[in-house]
Order: sequence, then C-alpha cells, then structure tokens
Amino acid sequence: MGLINRATVTIYSRPGCHLCDEARAAIRASGCDGEFALEEVDIDHDPALRERYGNDVPVIFINGVKVFKHRVEPAEFKRKLRRLMLVEEQLTD
Repeated sequence: MGLINRATVTIYSRPGCHLCDEARAAIRASGCDGEFALEEVDIDHDPALRERYGNDVPVIFINGVKVFKHRVEPAEFKRKLRRLMLVEEQLTD
C-alpha cells in the first residue's frame, strides 16, 4: 500500500501571530513538499471561527483531523501527515 496523492492541511490563524509564522515554517521544514495542499484560514474573517479559536491559534488540521495547536515540530508533522494519509488510503481501499 502506498500513500494517497495529497492531503489537505488547514491552518487556522490570524495576521500578526508569531506562533502561526513558526507553524508555517515548521510545516515547510518537514520535507513533505508535494504531499499536501496548504489552506490558510484567517479566523478574524469569520465570527464563528473567531469565537471558537480566540487566541488559541494556530490550530492545524490534516484531512479534517486536528493534529496541532500552537506549536508544530517538523518531524512530528511529517509523521502525522503520513500516518493520516495511509489511514485514509486504507479506508478507501
């Protein structure tokens, strides 16, 4: 069994958030380029998201599964990305 083509990584963040900048840098440093599509959501543009997350950003989801809040380590991101991609492939077989 191989990995599915690409995962969707969603970062809920806001402008001026230094932890959000660090999370993006960690994701880029993970060595997983091409394995995922990155979506960034500014919570300040959606009152419901602003209410839900407040100052608890960034929050990172992979294929709809919450995997990180506040801090991201590149090696852990890579491990979680590949594990979730493999699980999703097994579910679609």
